[in-house]
Amino acid sequence: MTTTAVTTTPVVGFERVGKTYGSVRAVDGLTLALHPGETVALLGPNGAGKSTTLDLLLGLKQPDTGTVRVLGTSPREAIVAGRVGAMLQSGGLMDEVTVAELVRLACSLHPRPYPVSEVLARAGVTRIADRKVDKLSGGQAQRVRFALATAGDSDLIVLDEPTTGMDVTTRQAFWATMREQADQGRTVLFATHYLEEADAVADRVLVLHRGRLLADGTAAEIKAKAGARRISFDLPDAPIDEDRLRGLPFLATLDVSGRTVRIQSTDADATVHALYGLGLYPRNLEVAGLGLEQAFMTITAAEEAKSTC
Repeated sequence: MTTTAVTTTPVVGFERVGKTYGSVRAVDGLTLALHPGETVALLGPNGAGKSTTLDLLLGLKQPDTGTVRVLGTSPREAIVAGRVGAMLQSGGLMDEVTVAELVRLACSLHPRPYPVSEVLARAGVTRIADRKVDKLSGGQAQRVRFALATAGDSDLIVLDEPTTGMDVTTRQAFWATMREQADQGRTVLFATHYLEEADAVADRVLVLHRGRLLADGTAAEIKAKAGARRISFDLPDAPIDEDRLRGLPFLATLDVSGRTVRIQSTDADATVHALYGLGLYPRNLEVAGLGLEQAFMTITAAEEAKSTC
């Protein structure tokens, strides 16, 4: 008996996508696929191509080369069908209308709308439903943008720096809601500068640099890809000679603050062994893996160094 493999159409597919602005290549041969139920963080330094990538995904810009597909169709077709919800940093909200009026409009335009009261509650803006939009704080405006992005039953939710301006409690509630969306089979893609959010929330992390995909994996895999570990210790009983410390093997970075030394090493065992070989006796010695932020900085710095060689 012959069996046929079942293939699932990616929610998002980029195939060798390029986009250039004058002499700047904002997106450079980008290929990636996102799948149902994934929560994906898009990371990269300023100028990495994150915003252009999201614009291409949402059909706001057209690629110069390659193809972008969303749910098996063009981005525009997917959006018209109500299958994509987006929360963008750029673009203001309508003035002189209340939050409820704006959300009601968004629901009326969506092919598969949720009840207005449900949308307001999910975004945590029920208590300010009668407030004029131009009287909102930055965090409140972000929650209203989230309400507009989730006004209907969409398969893909795209978020650009979604928690900017939100306090800690609101951010936690926001991500709890996003996890519920992913648990229901929706794909959530978000760009953020809060790397601790990506570490805590995303089950997949994409790292962009100069429009190219440097790393793609879980947060743990991205940390491992950086290939370094953190070493910290105190030297309370001896003068700190930074030149000697810089001679330690496999040293990636060195930071001395008072009597505390912090090191990144690509072979922590060898570095610590050599540290004792210098006749030093560190106190409060700690060796740990890099956090996502340190791993991100290590990966992008290494790429930057290659590009300047």
